[in-house]
Amino acid sequence: MKATWRYFSLLAVSLLPATATYADALKPAQYGDFDSYVLALSWQTGFCQSMEDKNRKAPDECRLQKDEANKADFLTVHGLWPGLPKSIASRGVDNRRWMRYGCATRPVPNMPEVKASRKCNAAETGLSLEMANKLNNVMPGSGGKSCLERYEYAKHGVCFGFDPDAYFGTMVRLNGEVKQSELGKFLADNYGKTVSRAAFDSAVAKSFGNGSEKAFKLTCNGNPAYLTEMQITIKAEAINAPLKDGSLLSQPHPGNCGQQFVIDKAGQ
Repeated sequence: MKATWRYFSLLAVSLLPATATYADALKPAQYGDFDSYVLALSWQTGFCQSMEDKNRKAPDECRLQKDEANKADFLTVHGLWPGLPKSIASRGVDNRRWMRYGCATRPVPNMPEVKASRKCNAAETGLSLEMANKLNNVMPGSGGKSCLERYEYAKHGVCFGFDPDAYFGTMVRLNGEVKQSELGKFLADNYGKTVSRAAFDSAVAKSFGNGSEKAFKLTCNGNPAYLTEMQITIKAEAINAPLKDGSLLSQPHPGNCGQQFVIDKAGQ
């Protein structure tokens, strides 16, 4: 009986599609000749404050923002952006144009462009309900009237043929790893406080190895400056593994946060 059960179990596994066995792995179906991804994470309270400071209409996720028991949960997902593929660069596309247009870049990939001001005009992503629920917990702008996930997939995912669940699942996983690291603890411990860039970099190095702080580009707004976003450059070959020493790539610019900045708190 045991032998028969084992036979049919192995047969069932062998009949699964190849993608089912590695459902969580992020793999481009085309244009896969790029070296890195940028993981963009928002400090949500700072992002919402910047919308107010710039006199922009606050999205629902900012108007309805509530305090979090775990302050590290204010670190949320913005997106995951593949670097410029060599096959697209060979067609005369530079990095500046690639970052501006992504999948809508001409002459290739030349997918339909979606304006940031009209995110909900983008096509549905095809996310499973299970993954959509997970994403909603870490990407406040997904779904609803903001449609951030549609915009991000249209600009940075669809032309690579990424499986939507794998694409957004990778963001969910990486966001969780950062929040659970020494860096996440640093952000939570310093909620509402002014910190130095040196102290921030030290927390990054403790989390992901010496030199990893050079992979972080920080964006701040206001005077005094407060954190709104961090962009982390990850090696393409390391995207499906846990973040660790050697996973990250240095960025050419550290961002605009200067020597010290505030870890903004809700309502500040």
